[in-house]
Amino acid sequence: MPGLNEITLKDTFLKELSQLRGVCGDEGAVRRFIKEKVTPLCDCVFTDTMGNLYARKKKEGAPVIALTAHMDEVGMLIKKIRDDGELEYDPAGLDPRVMPGRRVYVGRDAVPGVIGAKPIHLQSDSEYEASIPHKELTIDIGAKNKEDAEKYVSIGDYACFTTCFEELGEGLFTGKALDDRVGCAVLMALLTQDYDCDLYAAFTVQEEAGLRGANLVADHVKPAIVLNFEGTTANDMPGAKSHETVTTVGCGPALTFMDGGTIADVKLFDALRQTAKEHGIPFQLRKGTNGRTDMGRVYTDLGGCRAGGISLPCRYIHSAQSVASWQDLRNMILLADAFLSDRKYREVLEIC
Repeated sequence: MPGLNEITLKDTFLKELSQLRGVCGDEGAVRRFIKEKVTPLCDCVFTDTMGNLYARKKKEGAPVIALTAHMDEVGMLIKKIRDDGELEYDPAGLDPRVMPGRRVYVGRDAVPGVIGAKPIHLQSDSEYEASIPHKELTIDIGAKNKEDAEKYVSIGDYACFTTCFEELGEGLFTGKALDDRVGCAVLMALLTQDYDCDLYAAFTVQEEAGLRGANLVADHVKPAIVLNFEGTTANDMPGAKSHETVTTVGCGPALTFMDGGTIADVKLFDALRQTAKEHGIPFQLRKGTNGRTDMGRVYTDLGGCRAGGISLPCRYIHSAQSVASWQDLRNMILLADAFLSDRKYREVLEIC
């Protein structure tokens, strides 16, 4: 990979990461891909019992810095095969309003399916005015009946969207699972560089099911600082009030000062902001404080550590297709690189 200043969208592996299937609890394909790419760059790579992947660039005696991003994506888990061959599912973090008509892959063999709902012609006025709940949606794989469907899928199979990654307009891109394959792409880019710290990149599992994988990160890493990378909400839509936008696509990576599970460390937040200013890197503040991230799990364990977050603004998050900016992603990588290269973490930790 070229130096980070010359990095291109294609260099980040984001297309490949986005198109991998890795619904919460079934992250194996994503883990294998990342492990193959980062192993030659690191001193050691290992997994824990939950399936988190750790990549370490060892520096004895230096501060331990953990960079985190989750591998899982929102999706579905098949819970019932009906007599008519339709599949009922449990959702994982999905908005029901975006579901009808979407194409999906089901199970390890990627059986194609379509999410179906009652036709508009048969809906009552009240049904037409309301979003269709998940319990009234099914996945149609073209099966004649239950027996036919069971030839191809089983209860407990995962289902995910079939969305293809592609560039969009001028400088934007669209794909599925940008939350949080963008974070994975950032960690992979940073692992190509060398820093004066004991660096761990932790690619976590089951974030969308309640930050479950992150529970083990502190046990294995014992970091002084944890810095989380993720895709976050951009509600920069027509008619949205200023405080409702949360973040704006194209205005730079977003720094977290607070979310639903964490108040970011003030010194770390200030250091990230100062780093961006010193290097002329555009940034914004994440205005929304709902939702939680992995850093909220890691920073309170084993006596605590300093925590902060850098996020990529993404439109239509937790749906089949999100939209984000290449320059925002590039500046997200450059900001993290500058923070580590300038050893700003030493100021945060008050190391002389």
